Amino acid sequence: MMLIHMKVEGLLFDPRSGMYILLLQQVDGDATLPIWIGKPEADSIALALGRVVTPRPLTHDLIKNIFEKLNVKITKIVITQIIDNTYYAVIHGIDQNGEIEIDSRPSDAVAIAVRVHVPIFVNEDVLEARKADELEEWLKNLKPEDFGNVM
Repeated sequence: MMLIHMKVEGLLFDPRSGMYILLLQQVDGDATLPIWIGKPEADSIALALGRVVTPRPLTHDLIKNIFEKLNVKITKIVITQIIDNTYYAVIHGIDQNGEIEIDSRPSDAVAIAVRVHVPIFVNEDVLEARKADELEEWLKNLKPEDFGNVM
């Protein structure tokens, strides 16, 4: 399985679905992966990207704090597959017993990754599957006015 290194390119609001799009961009290439996510996860990612400190820990801050207290070092997150238009991800870490993998939604995994500053990867098969999707055509035809305010 070949992993493609990605970064968060941005968060966009999709007025058609009322959801947000987490846009991942290949670090050393031109592949992109848009993932539709909910508002709470989009807000959490935006706060972390903006390095905004909240008075009390939000859910993803809490998860980060739990990992730290349990001496689990997160090493990377990987978006592993897409099944029936649902993406799956794994949070990879190391504890005193060795490597661990934790099943996660991609939006939660990315929200944690941006907090602990670890790389984001996508399985090459996921990008290949998405390329065949009609979504590619939809994205090509988007205009800036199709989106609401960009976070």
